[in-house]
Amino acid sequence: MTITLATWNINSIRPRLHHVAQFNADRAPDILCLQEIKVHNDQFPTAALKKLGYKHFAINGQKGYHGVAILSRIPFAGIDMHGFCDKGDARHIEVTIDTDQGPLRIHNFYVPAGGDIPDPVLNDKFQHKLDFLEEMKGWLNGVETSNASILVGDLNIAPHENDVWNHKQLLKVVSHTPVEVDALNAVQAAGPWQDVVRNHIPVDHQLYSWWSYRSRDWSAADKGRRLDHIWATDAAADKVSAIEVFRDARGWEKPSDHAPVIAKLDLVPQD
Repeated sequence: MTITLATWNINSIRPRLHHVAQFNADRAPDILCLQEIKVHNDQFPTAALKKLGYKHFAINGQKGYHGVAILSRIPFAGIDMHGFCDKGDARHIEVTIDTDQGPLRIHNFYVPAGGDIPDPVLNDKFQHKLDFLEEMKGWLNGVETSNASILVGDLNIAPHENDVWNHKQLLKVVSHTPVEVDALNAVQAAGPWQDVVRNHIPVDHQLYSWWSYRSRDWSAADKGRRLDHIWATDAAADKVSAIEVFRDARGWEKPSDHAPVIAKLDLVPQD
């Protein structure tokens, strides 16, 4: 037995609930981590999702924007959440599940996008993004990462040259600027965390999980960025045996601009 875990910025759960059902029919992940659910907790469509086989929910919702949730066929041994930058934004939720090799903690993040101007003096949203990453770096280390943990989510940064369609053109575009990449790398190093997506799909291969709505034919143009990530601590990284970016979902009618990223974990859940 294995556990499949997926991360997906759904860009509003209620109008795209049928996409979750379609994804479930195609891949049926055991654990699905969603970002930008855009609803309060009491408006989250748990009844419909239970019909898909998800019986356990951890929700940190927010109306209109933000919001994260974890849906699972596997019971949770614990649920927690962490606030950042004293803004009250719903950008993190975590759960713990019991496995045959001990507890596994799963963090689900939605990092601020950062606005359009990559200058913290001129753009408060960009400063917020950098502050958020600095707080992540200060928290996600030591005792928080000494055991088996997985971190997933829309981190809103494409760190490698082959995580964007054109490295040189995007060096001054928010999500691929050197200051953001350095900040994300510092979060990863502080854990330390392994980028298990790139463990399985080497950095010399171009890989994207997001394509702008502005492109008339997104697939043909293929001007993407890898904004959605799966990381693991050293104690969990070797349990990840396969990675897939489910690109098909970006081509569905009225889709999210993100595609799900899926990890297969060689672990057996324990009730």
